[in-house]
Amino acid sequence: MVSAGRDGHIANGAAASRAPKPVFLIGGGDHRARKKPDPLLEVVLAQAGKPRPSIAYVGVASDDDRGFFRWLAALFQQAGSGDVRLARLASPRADVVQARTLLERSDIVFISGGDVEAGMAHLDRHGLSPLLMELHRGGKPFFGVSAGSIMLARCWVRWTDPHDDASAEEFPCLGVAPVVCDMHAESDDWEELRVLLKLIGKGVGYGIPAGGALRVDLDGSVSALGRPVQRFASRSGMVEKLTELTPS
Repeated sequence: MVSAGRDGHIANGAAASRAPKPVFLIGGGDHRARKKPDPLLEVVLAQAGKPRPSIAYVGVASDDDRGFFRWLAALFQQAGSGDVRLARLASPRADVVQARTLLERSDIVFISGGDVEAGMAHLDRHGLSPLLMELHRGGKPFFGVSAGSIMLARCWVRWTDPHDDASAEEFPCLGVAPVVCDMHAESDDWEELRVLLKLIGKGVGYGIPAGGALRVDLDGSVSALGRPVQRFASRSGMVEKLTELTPS
C-alpha cells in the first residue's frame, strides 16, 4: 500500500451508517498546473464533513501508475485532503485484504482515470464491486476522474473487433452513479457516448467536458459543476442532442 501522507490521520469512515452521499464525476483531461486549489476538488472533499479527510485511491484503470498517483495525490492535498493511499489491486500479487481495509477505513474513495475495461476487469477479478456499492450506500463519498468517472457510472461500450463498428457492445460498470456518461470527448463530438446510447436504446447520457463535473444523487438527479455538461437522448434508434446542463 503506497501512501502520500500529510497529517498521518486515517479515520474509520465505515464506523457509522449514513445516508448515501452524492457521487462526483469529474471530466479530467485538464492537465494545467494549478497555483490555487481546484474548486471542484474542494466541493468533493467537503462531503466528508471533516477537515483533512483521508482518501483511498483506486488506480486499477491506470495499472496503479505511481507517477499518476503522486500527481493526483498532490492535487488532492492542495485542495485540503489528508492522507492519500493507493489500494494496490492491479498487480497479480495484490493484497486484497489490505485494500479492502483501506477502502473501509478511508473517508473518501477515489477512482482514477485510465482504461475503463481494464479497470473493471481488475475489480471484478478481486470481487470488489459489491463492497464499493455497500460503502457508497453506507454514506462514504465517492468521486472519479476521466475513466474512473465512467467506471462509477452504469455501463460503458467496447468493440470486440476494433475494425468492425457492428461489434460494439455495452458492459456493466459499478453503477454507484445511476447514469450513463463520457468524459472530455469534445473533439469527437462524444462519439462513444452516442454509440452506447444507441445500444441501450433509451435514456439520457451526459458528456462531461475537461474542467467540468457532474454531481449525481442517489435518485439519479444531476447538476453540472465548473462547465456546462452536454446531454444526449436515445429515441427510436436515433441519438439527439438536448439542451446542455449548465452550472447553477
